[in-house]
Amino acid sequence: QVQLVASGGGLVQAGGSLRLSCAASGRTFSRYAMGWFRQAPGKEREFLVAVIQSGASTYVADSVKGRFTGSRDNGKNTGYLQMNSLKPEDTAVYYCAAGIIDRKYDYWGQGTQVTVSS
Repeated sequence: QVQLVASGGGLVQAGGSLRLSCAASGRTFSRYAMGWFRQAPGKEREFLVAVIQSGASTYVADSVKGRFTGSRDNGKNTGYLQMNSLKPEDTAVYYCAAGIIDRKYDYWGQGTQVTVSS
């Protein structure tokens, strides 16, 4: 299996940027597709971005399209979520996930808090 550790969250002002990282250990990271999710208090988990093994993005949620970009560096066993033009409504705990099949994730990171102030 693969272990995932998400990091890079924090407090940022509206309009700012953050880059989240998802470090993978265990089995070969390059075998796994990745996804990014978020969950705000009182809301359902939202699927944001899917990135397949090659690094191509196969899904971007409408709510973040044009602002968030998923990527990965297989040599560093790390996935990334670049978040630009952040809004207060982006405040949530952000999670990364991995699985052999695109958009079917078996492994999850622990989450990292992102807070966007107005």
